Amino acid sequence: MAELDMKDLERRMEGAYEVMLKEMSGLRTGRASTALLDSVQVDAYGSKMPISQLATVSAPEARLLTVQVWDATVIKAVEKGIANSGLGLNPQADGNLIRVPLPDLSEERRRELVKVAGQYAEQAKTAVRHVRRDGIETARKMQKEGEISEDELKVMEEDVQKLTDKWVSKIDETLHSKEKDIMQV
Repeated sequence: MAELDMKDLERRMEGAYEVMLKEMSGLRTGRASTALLDSVQVDAYGSKMPISQLATVSAPEARLLTVQVWDATVIKAVEKGIANSGLGLNPQADGNLIRVPLPDLSEERRRELVKVAGQYAEQAKTAVRHVRRDGIETARKMQKEGEISEDELKVMEEDVQKLTDKWVSKIDETLHSKEKDIMQV
């Protein structure tokens, strides 16, 4: 019997989960964290770039991030990227340094952060479903080419669905935990 590479499918689904974890690590509730800006993309040099490739981010105070931009020509782009990131931040440029004061987390702001976390989770679920689709398409192709029987196809489809359900459930659990973390006063 031909085999569907379940390890590869699992690795790809886990990758989607890891990306979501990294994005969610930027959704901080209390102290300023440099990870907050990790997901910010900036239009610079003709493409979208992560802020980490354009500047050094530090947290000198509990409620302040500073962004030391390396190239003065992209300061406005970095400032705009932070402002448009959906994180509710209001950056202020001061020479090559951009100060990003972190607002107190009002009830409304917490709800916004929960929405952002939900978007990250939804992106991860979509990525997991794409991996599922690839796996099922591969299995159907194998069946069409006579490598596996109809029964083997059904078993493979069920296995792929079980794997998908496992990772979607894990994403939901992580989202629920993050929502609780954000909403705690």
